[in-house]
Amino acid sequence: MIRVAIANQKGGVGKTTTAINIATALAATGWRTLLIDLDPQGNASTGIGVDRPTRIRSSYDLVVDEVPLWDCIQHTRIPGLDIVPATVDLSGAEVELVAVENRTDRLRNALAHDLGYDICFIDCPPSLGLLTLNALTAADTLLVPLQCEFFALEGLSQLLTTVERVQQRFNSELGIIGVALTMFDRRNRLTDQVADDVRSCLGGLVFESTIPRNVRLSEAPSHGLPALVYDHSCAGSRAYMALARELIARLPPERRKAA
Repeated sequence: MIRVAIANQKGGVGKTTTAINIATALAATGWRTLLIDLDPQGNASTGIGVDRPTRIRSSYDLVVDEVPLWDCIQHTRIPGLDIVPATVDLSGAEVELVAVENRTDRLRNALAHDLGYDICFIDCPPSLGLLTLNALTAADTLLVPLQCEFFALEGLSQLLTTVERVQQRFNSELGIIGVALTMFDRRNRLTDQVADDVRSCLGGLVFESTIPRNVRLSEAPSHGLPALVYDHSCAGSRAYMALARELIARLPPERRKAA
């Protein structure tokens, strides 16, 4: 199972929207997909249609109480896409994990079991705490959603520094599959300037596909649906489908064949 962490310590950059829609896109193309909601806000769970009363087991149980992965998985209304939802209990997980000896390896150990999934996306909280550290330690690679604004560049440098430290101490195999530019508005000159700066710094690491500001992307979570299901023809959905194709193309060939 390929494990992809979706992380950015800055909030409001489209991280959860990216997690929901990229997971849906992969499931729609035949990949057996698992989404792990590791954000205490639980927005990925809500946005995929998993109501709070139905979240019997959660990522809190998985990481803190070490409940087996198969007991925490729930099916979604999207064929081929399952989820480990998040509950409010996860907000206290970072404090509880501090005293645990193997606190950075909880998620990696949980994902060691082969349950037949091709790919797993981990939606991280907007911070660089223990939950995100667990995700980076467990992941094969990292996808970074980056909002096209000035302050996002500062946050990106902090995230890349964290990735280097994780590579050195916890997960030497961790890579970065790409940076996805989100909330792209061609009417705003600053958007183009930030995009140019990011591409000049990171080169081919930045995906060609950009995710536009789009009303339908914002509306979809209130209906408990990914945008790709809510309105598959809108500009945001088309952009995420293009991003999914790029992501698949960047995976190692032998991993693509396995799926």
